Amino acid sequence: MIRIGNLALAAIAGLAMSLLIAPTAQAQLDDQMRPQASKQYRVSKQKQPSRQKQASKQKDDQASKHDQASKQKLVLVTKPTDIARKPHQLLLQVNSNEPALMNLALNNATNVAKYYRDLGEEVSIEVVTFGPGLHMLRDDTSPVKARIETLAMSNPEISFKACGNTQENMRKAENKDINLIPQATIVKSGVVRVMELQEQGWTYVKL
Repeated sequence: MIRIGNLALAAIAGLAMSLLIAPTAQAQLDDQMRPQASKQYRVSKQKQPSRQKQASKQKDDQASKHDQASKQKLVLVTKPTDIARKPHQLLLQVNSNEPALMNLALNNATNVAKYYRDLGEEVSIEVVTFGPGLHMLRDDTSPVKARIETLAMSNPEISFKACGNTQENMRKAENKDINLIPQATIVKSGVVRVMELQEQGWTYVKL
């Protein structure tokens, strides 16, 4: 009976010890696992911002490429070839009764007209006469009357303007009507015509 009692006490003591040791071992195991789990969490947390940065960088790269493409389209739209060309406009002034200067004006007008015609570009040329230069367009005194008639038929870009003030002064001085060649158009003032064309951006050449 004494032996059985001792065995029972030993069994109870062993069971009690196991109950005491089990929580302690579990606690030690938990303590060992906790740092590992914490470390894994920190590693995962560190990787997450890196992925976010990569995604953000990809978005920035895409936005940059889109901006570059937009700029390239803008450049293509505004190419110089798409911009309207400035018209070519030449103003030749003749205020001398010298035939050489009249022929020089016609030479310049013809050469400029041919130059831009060969390029396929439009040009306007206007010969403005006043003072003694009006003789260039007078039907009775013009030394270049025949040449102007021929030139006008093949060069519609060239026009001729006669000063109305000069015509009236000559009429009074000579006491007769001053008739002009058919290619001439009368403007009230030759000088004012020159001024207005210059203000409009015409290239001015005085002979």
